[in-house]
Amino acid sequence: MSDSLNVAITGCGVIGRTHAVAIHEFPEASIVALVDVIPDAAEALADFIEKSGRPRPSVFTSLEDAFAATDIHLVALATPSGLHIRQGLEVLAAGKHVVIEKPLDVDLGRAQEIEAAAAEAARRGVVASVISQHRFDRSSVAVADAVATGRFGRLTSAIASVAWWRGQGYYDSGDWRGTWTMDGGGALMNQGVHTVDLLLWFMGRPVEIHAHTARLAHERIEVEDTAVATVTFENGGLAVLHATTAAYPGLTVRVQLMGSEGSAVVDNDQLQYFHSKDAGGDSADMGLQGGGNQADAELAKYPEEDYEAKDPTVYPAGHIRQYRDIFGAIAEGRQPGVKVSDAVNALATVRAVYVSATLNEAVLFDDVLAGKYNDLEVRTGGTRTESI
Repeated sequence: MSDSLNVAITGCGVIGRTHAVAIHEFPEASIVALVDVIPDAAEALADFIEKSGRPRPSVFTSLEDAFAATDIHLVALATPSGLHIRQGLEVLAAGKHVVIEKPLDVDLGRAQEIEAAAAEAARRGVVASVISQHRFDRSSVAVADAVATGRFGRLTSAIASVAWWRGQGYYDSGDWRGTWTMDGGGALMNQGVHTVDLLLWFMGRPVEIHAHTARLAHERIEVEDTAVATVTFENGGLAVLHATTAAYPGLTVRVQLMGSEGSAVVDNDQLQYFHSKDAGGDSADMGLQGGGNQADAELAKYPEEDYEAKDPTVYPAGHIRQYRDIFGAIAEGRQPGVKVSDAVNALATVRAVYVSATLNEAVLFDDVLAGKYNDLEVRTGGTRTESI
């Protein structure tokens, strides 16, 4: 491979633009191709790239045409979720590195197919990663490091909440939005999958999930706008998982992690609270009731953010941090920080929530992962049918 990393972006909508802005932060990478079945979308992104001072990429309507015409090393898939696996397999079969926007796919069985293909490709030095940019947030890294070194003692519980609002116009803006086939789910799958990934990164492997879902504030969609679940983990810890797009006007994403020797709260990507017994300070048998906050001291151990958005409509800081890891993995011949298997576990957890809500009973994570419920047609409970 040459010193320059030639990149193609497939899917030239809003997320495709985010990938383009992020990739342009790295002088070793050049976007040489844009692929979209809607040529106007690709041309619009090509215009945007050209106006930013970069060479104008070639435009194609298929990956096959792009591969035939252009030397491409890495493909970023920013297409609707239901297309990710087919396109990802096509990229890996061509021997190219691939970055897949979240979620990995809408179908767990297909996701496991690309998991196997990515493992095989890794043996040939091919990198496959899935966007999970919040793992690279400064606050998330601080909490994950504390977990890895045992500073919180035994992890006992967690609360993960995504409390957002999406108006009816959001779902009406695309025929694929809010469908099981292409969106794969609602608030949990589309908006909450990043938080599911963080919960698993902190707490470990799930064992059992018991959940309920409902559609309460939207119409003309098949999927849920509200989901709640309890999750039991291998380490014995318990968690509450919550995701909604029916929290007007939109609240924060919050992950609260609690252990026998420390706790942390990450709210909207900021380390709002951190306390570890090993850092010293006050302690009390009856607790500090939120006192003894060591967040500022903990964050001081990690570099400041090094990116400010130049375009107020695009917020690619998290993507930039993850691309730094991905480009490093390619250059160093190692695996990326987020592997396809990580995304499969997050997807299996979301699938377990939908299965549990459909059956109205607890389900085992390993049963879902093993395909026990592959033929089950999941549905949304608590459907609101009256006009809103």
